[in-house]
Amino acid sequence: MELEKRPDGRPQEPPRRSDPEGCVAAAVRVPVRIVALVLVVPVRMAWDGLVVAGRFLRDTVFRPAGRALAWLGRVLFVWPLVGIWRYAVVPVARGVALLGHVLLVVPAVWLYRTVLTPAGRGLYAALAWLGRYLVVVPAAWLYAWLLTPVGHALAWCGRGLAWCLGMIVTGVGAVLTGVGAVLYWITRVLVVLPALVLWRWVLTPVGRVLAVIGREVLDALGHAWRIAGHVSRAFGRFLGTLWRWTVAEPARWAYRSVLTPVGHAVRDTVLRPLADAGRAAGRVTRQALAAARLTVRQARADVRRALFGEPAKPPPVDRREPSVAEARTLGSSTTALTKD
Repeated sequence: MELEKRPDGRPQEPPRRSDPEGCVAAAVRVPVRIVALVLVVPVRMAWDGLVVAGRFLRDTVFRPAGRALAWLGRVLFVWPLVGIWRYAVVPVARGVALLGHVLLVVPAVWLYRTVLTPAGRGLYAALAWLGRYLVVVPAAWLYAWLLTPVGHALAWCGRGLAWCLGMIVTGVGAVLTGVGAVLYWITRVLVVLPALVLWRWVLTPVGRVLAVIGREVLDALGHAWRIAGHVSRAFGRFLGTLWRWTVAEPARWAYRSVLTPVGHAVRDTVLRPLADAGRAAGRVTRQALAAARLTVRQARADVRRALFGEPAKPPPVDRREPSVAEARTLGSSTTALTKD
């Protein structure tokens, strides 16, 4: 039973010599992979289900809610803060900066240039003279006549003390060297050699076996996770196919083969005649209302003429050019005078 594919399809060559790690790996690989596959498949399927549910919630709930919250945050916080910063804080800060420059910086610069700089030069000269004659000259005299002789004497005493300490340290070093050699051999014989034997003949083989087991467990988990992914995808495709053939395709067939013809028949036999009848009734109603309004208007006009007589007609308005109308009026007047 092979759980791994060979890269080139050629038969695997038998090992040339026996390898204890290979034997352990071969003995551990199959049961570990079977157990890992049994344990990992439900976890992978549950993980794929959670991924699908999470993507659905992200696309349908979280992303629209996030966009709405972002827009609300901009409306409630960002835009008011930007407005406050742009139209309140910045002008106030500029005014305060200008006021501080006028009230503080300009007087401080004038005071520094006109008062502090001349006073500082004189004060520096006075302090330099006092420092030279009160500090430098006494310090030089103290160094030359007191500290130098005392330093030479202390150096001579230190050299003697260092020679004595060197002789003592040499003797102590020789004693410590002998004691260290004895302790080294005792430690080597009683501690190092047993620890080396334990490491070489016990811990190293056990560690190799545990490393092989751990590597096989990790490989088995990875192999089982990949197989579980294929199983989960196949199960998801099966569910999708089952949904399509049990729900989607029957619903599509019912919509196309049953509901659409029934809807067309209802539309052609019931709804369209009802709509035509309604439009015809509307036209008849509008015509009847128009005729009734015209009859009422004529009756009202007849009553008004019977009570008040014919209304006075307004004089006709000459809409031609003023010069032409005046010339024609003048011509008509001249003709009347000539006839008279």
